[in-house]
Amino acid sequence: MAAQKKRGLGKGLDALFGEMNATVSARAGESDEGHSSGNIVYVDIDEVKPNAMQPRKKFDEGTLTNLAESIETYGVIQPVMLRKNGRGYELVAGERRWRAARKAGLKEVPAIIRDLSEEENALFAIIENMQREDLNPMEEASAFKNIMDVYGLTQEAVSKNVGKSRSYIANTLRLLKMPQDIRDMLVREELTLGHANAIGGIRDKKKMIAVAKRIVREELSVREAETLAAQESGRAVSARIPKAKPRQKNAEIRNIEEELTTLLGTKVTIGNSGKSTVIEIHCYSREELEGIIEELRMLEN
Repeated sequence: MAAQKKRGLGKGLDALFGEMNATVSARAGESDEGHSSGNIVYVDIDEVKPNAMQPRKKFDEGTLTNLAESIETYGVIQPVMLRKNGRGYELVAGERRWRAARKAGLKEVPAIIRDLSEEENALFAIIENMQREDLNPMEEASAFKNIMDVYGLTQEAVSKNVGKSRSYIANTLRLLKMPQDIRDMLVREELTLGHANAIGGIRDKKKMIAVAKRIVREELSVREAETLAAQESGRAVSARIPKAKPRQKNAEIRNIEEELTTLLGTKVTIGNSGKSTVIEIHCYSREELEGIIEELRMLEN
């Protein structure tokens, strides 16, 4: 009975993801550098180096410790993605898992090996982080500028490669010209890209910073920030800024999201849909979904 259930899941995964184009290097599976398990290669964790083009600069030590504890108990559920680099490997995606695995004392890490050019490697690192919403606005802006400078890409080319609109790329790059105080707020994720766009038209830098601080202090929405920025710029506005609303997610919900994210190794969000509570588990490949399903089965046992 259990075997039939598993076959059904497999067919469902095929329907969701189709034929995956991620393949493992045959030499990596046959050599002494690692041992293969299907599409997964287990490599010496010390032979893996961080991605030089990694756009994510900030790794929370507390979250890494929690993930390391989970890895000690369950192992690395989702493989990292690597590419060959000299005698070793370079991370393409999964640096947080690799760091936590080292912290947990693992000697090997499960991985998928892909043959990527330098440009593809840089783009893939950006896309993977953006899909997981791991980057703050300033990290995104720096990553876009870096890949444009290094590989001579236009904003339009970056837009097509990362799946974001041309205006999104332009607005994000504009953050690099913001006053340092505002860039710091964006790094701390106190402001969003929408907030920054709202106040970007204020010419007086001191006034811009003052407005940004008020947005943070009063927890204004983007629309409220637009109204405030229009008032400060002397533009006519008909709407008044309503009283700031409290955040919908309390600390308890955020803690549960973090615990589930750590346990499953992928982003988990909790929200409301009418009278129901909705838990969303984000996954980006068939391998990752299979790992999540296996993890849930382990919890059931």
